[in-house]
Amino acid sequence: MTDPEFDILDELYFVTSFRDLQQRTRLTPAALEQHLRGLLDQGLVRCYWPDPDTELAYEPTSFGAIGPDSYFLASKEGLLQHNSR
Repeated sequence: MTDPEFDILDELYFVTSFRDLQQRTRLTPAALEQHLRGLLDQGLVRCYWPDPDTELAYEPTSFGAIGPDSYFLASKEGLLQHNSR
């Protein structure tokens, strides 16, 4: 797990919007999207769209279009990896 991925998971104990996550991690939108894709691919983060209550299966082809309007939450596996570091 990279340092930016660790920092992202650190913010995802509760559902958090892309915009809030960007402000808290101070990553550029492109960098945040790249790291979120990696975390989603590994199953460490869950994606919610169009609201914080509707979980959406991760689709790499459409993520770029909806990512900035999405919400995120660390999965159980993500929390375990975050806490074991």
